[in-house]
Amino acid sequence: MKVTLDACVLYPTVLREVLLGCAQQGLFRPLWSPRILEEWARATIKLGPGAETVARGEIAVLTARWPEASVLPRDGDLRRLHLPDKDDVHVLASAIAGSADAIVTFNARDFPRHLLADEGLLRIDPDRFLLDLFTAAPDLVRSATGAVHEKAERLAGETFDLRALLKRATLPRLGKALTA
Repeated sequence: MKVTLDACVLYPTVLREVLLGCAQQGLFRPLWSPRILEEWARATIKLGPGAETVARGEIAVLTARWPEASVLPRDGDLRRLHLPDKDDVHVLASAIAGSADAIVTFNARDFPRHLLADEGLLRIDPDRFLLDLFTAAPDLVRSATGAVHEKAERLAGETFDLRALLKRATLPRLGKALTA
């Protein structure tokens, strides 16, 4: 399955790490465009000095790890497509160019299901997407989330409850399923 990841699911670190950990386990193939990655980098500016530099370093690592993930939207698609927020058309066009099966995003209003269905795409929020992956491959998702949990604790120098960590990362259903 090929999935376009919107910038809003790449920017929160824990969420991004869980998603990409699942991709690394072979559960899906991630897709993004250079513009999606640029939106992520610019969004970090509000975190203060140095945050954008850190994000650009993380982006360099991602593009090296998944060189085939970067897709360029076609000009014809950019011109013909319409969404409630014209600034999101590039995400849909990138998904089409990459032959994605779905777009993972929080922006339900900006990606109406009927418009995506016309293009053969699904829209799914990250918690539902990861919960579906967990249902299909629980051991692989446990491995991916376990690695993120360990890394978060190591970097913070303190312990975190997995369910609470995932809830803060907007993954409450996944956290509940993993700790049930």
